[in-house]
Amino acid sequence: MSKKLPIGLQDFQKIIENDFKYIDKTEYLYTLASNPRAYFLSRPRRFGKSITISTLQELYTGNRTLFEGLWIEQKWDWNKKHPVIRISFKDINFEQRGLEEPLAERLLEIATGYQLKLTHTTARDRFREMVQALATDKKVVVLIDEYDAPIVHYLGKDLKQAYENRELLKGFYSVLKESDRYLEFVFLTGVSKFSKVGIFSGMNNLQDITMNTRFATMLGYTQAELESYFAEELEETAAQLELSKPVLLEKIRFWYNGYRFSANAERVYNPVSTNLFFTEREFKNFWFATGTPTFLINVLKSEGLYDFKLQPQSEQSFDSFDLEDLNAYGLLYQTGYLTIKSKDEFGLYTLDYPNHEVENSMLAYLLEAFGGVKKGAGLAMAVQLEQAFMQDDVERVIRILQTLFSSLPYQLYEKYPEKFYHAAIHLLFAYMGLRVQSEVCTSDGRADCVVETDNRIYILEFKLDQTAEAALTQIRQKKYYQAWWQKGKPVVGLGINFSSQTKNIESWKMEAVS
Repeated sequence: MSKKLPIGLQDFQKIIENDFKYIDKTEYLYTLASNPRAYFLSRPRRFGKSITISTLQELYTGNRTLFEGLWIEQKWDWNKKHPVIRISFKDINFEQRGLEEPLAERLLEIATGYQLKLTHTTARDRFREMVQALATDKKVVVLIDEYDAPIVHYLGKDLKQAYENRELLKGFYSVLKESDRYLEFVFLTGVSKFSKVGIFSGMNNLQDITMNTRFATMLGYTQAELESYFAEELEETAAQLELSKPVLLEKIRFWYNGYRFSANAERVYNPVSTNLFFTEREFKNFWFATGTPTFLINVLKSEGLYDFKLQPQSEQSFDSFDLEDLNAYGLLYQTGYLTIKSKDEFGLYTLDYPNHEVENSMLAYLLEAFGGVKKGAGLAMAVQLEQAFMQDDVERVIRILQTLFSSLPYQLYEKYPEKFYHAAIHLLFAYMGLRVQSEVCTSDGRADCVVETDNRIYILEFKLDQTAEAALTQIRQKKYYQAWWQKGKPVVGLGINFSSQTKNIESWKMEAVS
């Protein structure tokens, strides 16, 4: 009988003692502990950060019985125990009471557990006092989970409060540098990676392993782990869904794999989605449903950014960010909506959606943001559009697009009139599953959009307050179609003109261009 799946559990002791499935990652922890220093790891939400912190706590307090049969059991010196200060900022009620008071109270709770009486009142001073008091016999281990929660929570809501919390945390974390001689091991996790200048000012001893290839598979499930630890679930699910095991594995990979945290690293599966899939045995958007990216969508909307995958980026553009510079690519990568696809010889990275789950959900949100199509209605419209293209019914394609533009939010049109028409078309085509490329580079300029079906290739050019003929003329003059001749399919030019008065398609015209 297979073990229970740890849905929503983040406590290592509860998982082991209640016989839940645990994917053994202790070799990574041993590697880190063998070179004790201060480490930082950033990963998307629901990716196993909290269970890692919990496991480290049990390791350093010497709770050997929990590690029976795990890789680390025979490697660890169980006589080596250390006092542990563990703080999870997601469990501190900073939303209702501010950050300082509940953080100071949490430190008092930890001190009481060690029978320490603290004399200071501020969180920073209590932290420093407790570290020094606990280090009289053995050096102290500090474990901090979701270090950035009091900042990230206020992005897009209350930037002033985010700044205030950042300054408070900067002072709080400075204790780690001041107390270095008292510390055995420090491990911090978070979703975002703010620049060292922004929050870890002066912490030169902090080693960031976020994009370190050696630790790229420390969180998430590798292919080998999936097939080994979930062998029984795979057999049972394959039988229930009436799929062969190879077909089932490929579908799971398509839906939930794809996260890469270093250019040369293996891809990993989303843990929460994997566990929920084997629980419900149905392919759904599990991870996306656990959090709504409202703030992120608003950032993309404000920048008019909707076709952001596969755009070469330097590491600096997505590796970290500051409150003063909320780079969209940094936000998308660190929150798990984009991941590393490849790295070229110039050191430029290509980012892409990690898997179908994320891409499908993100397109639905973007289509609502840029096209005014409610998430529930987007799929129906996409299916209708796909059927029209497959039947080469261009008149029906235009009618569907007119319906789309009739719902385009007025505020979006006013700010980026041509771009939002373009965005709505691109997103709808991408959502319906057709192979679509926007602003495709050619030898002589850019085609606005190219849609490839099984039978034809459509080159679309958009104009605002001009004519459909003008759009077609550009396709001819720029010879956009030549780039697609090697496909061996008929190429059709489709010129579309929008009216700023009616805020919809005013005219369209098509012709064969090859």
